Amino acid sequence: MQLGDLPVHRLGFGAMRVCGPQVWGPPKDRALALKVLRRAYELGHTFFDTADSYGPEVGEVLIAEALHPYPKDLVIGTKGGLLRPSPPQWVPDGRPGHLRRALEGSLKRLRLERIDLYQWHAPDPRVPFVESFGALAEMQKAGKIRHLGLSNVSVAQLNEARRIAPVVSVQNSYSIDNRSAEDVLRACERLGLAFLPWYPLGAGAALKSAKVKKVAARLQATPAQVAIAWLLAHSGAMLPIPGTGNLAHLEENAAAARLALSPEDLKELG
Repeated sequence: MQLGDLPVHRLGFGAMRVCGPQVWGPPKDRALALKVLRRAYELGHTFFDTADSYGPEVGEVLIAEALHPYPKDLVIGTKGGLLRPSPPQWVPDGRPGHLRRALEGSLKRLRLERIDLYQWHAPDPRVPFVESFGALAEMQKAGKIRHLGLSNVSVAQLNEARRIAPVVSVQNSYSIDNRSAEDVLRACERLGLAFLPWYPLGAGAALKSAKVKKVAARLQATPAQVAIAWLLAHSGAMLPIPGTGNLAHLEENAAAARLALSPEDLKELG
C-alpha cells in the first residue's frame, strides 16, 4: 500500500514497546531491543512507527542505532505533540514553538534530514488547531517533512487539517473490539488515506474475545494473528502497527499477514 508516494508493506511495526516499562526510559535489555528492531525489518516490515514521547526520546534513538544507515525501502514515521512529565502522563502540547523543537529533536535522534511521515500526535485544546497544524505545514514547506499525518482526531479535525495542508494518514485507536473510530476509517477510505490503528490488539482485550479465540482455534492460529488478520481484511486503508519488545511475539505478529480469513470467519468475527 501507499503512504503518500511511499510504498510500504501492509503490516507495519510499532516501536513503542522497545522502550522500558510503561514506555518509559531505556529497555531492560538493550541488545534485545536492537535485535527486535532489526528482525522486524528482516521479516518484511518496511514501515516503522515511533514518537518523540516514547521513552521519551528512547524509541527514536534505538531505531537509529539498530538500522542507520537505513535501507532504501524503510519508511519511518514519528510523532510530536505529546509531553511525558511522568510515566502515566501523556499531555498534549500543540504550541507551534514546541512542535518545531520536537521535529528538530526527532530529526537529530533519527539521524535524518527529512522525516518520511511526521504525525501530529494529538490536538491540544488550549491551542487553535490551525496554529498547530499550520506550523507543521510550514516545516513541510521548509523540506523537513515529506508527508504529514494526524493522530487521535475526529473526521471534522481531519477535514480541517486538509484545508491547511495535504494529509496522507490518520492514526487512531482501533481494533476488532474497539471500533469507535469507524467513521474516521471510512473517511480515510474515501480520501485514499492510510489508517494506522494504534492498539490494534486492543491492549490485549482482543485476545480475550471468545469469537476471536474460536476462529483462532479453528485456523490453528493465535488470537493475535486473527485480530491482526481481521484488521487487514476489514479495510484496504488499514495499516496495522502491532508492536512488541519480544522476538517470539514479533514472529507471531508478522505471520498474521499470511493468514487468510474466509467469508465465514469474517462473518463470525463481525
